[in-house]
Amino acid sequence: MRRLAPGPLPRHRSPVSQTSPLYHALTNMAVPLLPLALRGERKRAAHLARLAAPAAIEQWASAHRDQNRPLAWFHAPSVGEGLQARAVLQAWRAAHPDAQIIYTHFSPSAAALAATIDADWAGYLPYDRAADVARALRAAKPNLLVFTKLDLWPELATQAHAMGTRVVMVAGTVNRDSGRLRWPGRDLGLPGYQALDAIGAISAEDADRLTLLGADRSRITVTGDPRVDSVLEVVDAAADAAPPVMLGDPARLMIAGSTWPDDERVVMHAFGEVQQTHPDARLMLIPHQPTLSHLLRIEAAFVPHAVRPPVPLASREEGDDPEILVIDRVGMLSQLYAAGAMAYVGGGFGGTGIHSVLEPAAWSRPVIIGPNDRGSRDAELLARAGGLVRLPREGAVAALVAQWRAWLDSPERCARDGAAARAALEAERGAAERSARLIGEIR
Repeated sequence: MRRLAPGPLPRHRSPVSQTSPLYHALTNMAVPLLPLALRGERKRAAHLARLAAPAAIEQWASAHRDQNRPLAWFHAPSVGEGLQARAVLQAWRAAHPDAQIIYTHFSPSAAALAATIDADWAGYLPYDRAADVARALRAAKPNLLVFTKLDLWPELATQAHAMGTRVVMVAGTVNRDSGRLRWPGRDLGLPGYQALDAIGAISAEDADRLTLLGADRSRITVTGDPRVDSVLEVVDAAADAAPPVMLGDPARLMIAGSTWPDDERVVMHAFGEVQQTHPDARLMLIPHQPTLSHLLRIEAAFVPHAVRPPVPLASREEGDDPEILVIDRVGMLSQLYAAGAMAYVGGGFGGTGIHSVLEPAAWSRPVIIGPNDRGSRDAELLARAGGLVRLPREGAVAALVAQWRAWLDSPERCARDGAAARAALEAERGAAERSARLIGEIR
């Protein structure tokens, strides 16, 4: 664990600015207007749950809060950050078994993960309005507040700091093109970062960018990425189990996970060419959003490329060996990477950036991504180790065909590149324990 600047945390914390009147005005105006922009029952239900969160925390605290026990409040917005938080939470709880724990999330996609967290209460984070935050903090009276990655809410951080709560960030990450580094995001968020008593940054570069947001450099320690611990733990626990779905010879199978239409256009074209020289090649396609309309577009898109139509998993009959199998359900991706020898991870041809490359790497599978990774540290880590290939913007199909064929022609090379990906993660192991130690004791 490397501290960026020497010295312990100050005994008497310096005063922290309150959030600005502009921030209060923006949050108070934005929340009532949100329903106008929300599409789908899931998002509307999440909005209602956030509105109800202060009352839900009050209700739990009234019945279950033990004032003789310290309470830690962990927050992570979505699934990826939740895996980071879970790894740290588990390590910290092992050293503090008597503490009570609240766990909050923001995205509806994280609701299922939240239900698996070892917490005394888990649910949606209240909106960052002063009154809502005050209600939740008065009820919970946390001794510790832990933000994950970059999802720091200024009102929650500053109010918690003011009441004497230790405020910490783990897995601190700031992408070089983050909007928080620019006005008005930086000015609005500044008091929240000033309220942090300790910060565990994933890398030295992230630490530098955190100081630009207002964090005190003397309180930053480079601890690594705790999500690596979480992913390795999940994969290792499932290592002896058969994948939930199999397709042909695993050595001839490409797993294309979390794909979007732009990814699928490249992959389908490349697969048609690969099959001309490797007719036994197989493709398992796992779209990020397996809606009916998306599945119909996938089926139509493969028609021009002289391959048999893709078969949805729900329509596959026993004994069938389709060339392309489409997984039309969610929640299986991590384990499905074990079914093939190589992986394509989607998101690199759009504006949102690639999805997680850690799961296939943990399964010792070499990874291919599109050109737009938005500065992903995970992608850079694997690429430096020789376990990841980025496709170019021009000639992406030809590059994918060449790499695909190379791995099919040389299973030994494929296995070697996959082992390099896993080794890169093994070198990062231990970040959860380092982060838990950084959090420290609470009273």
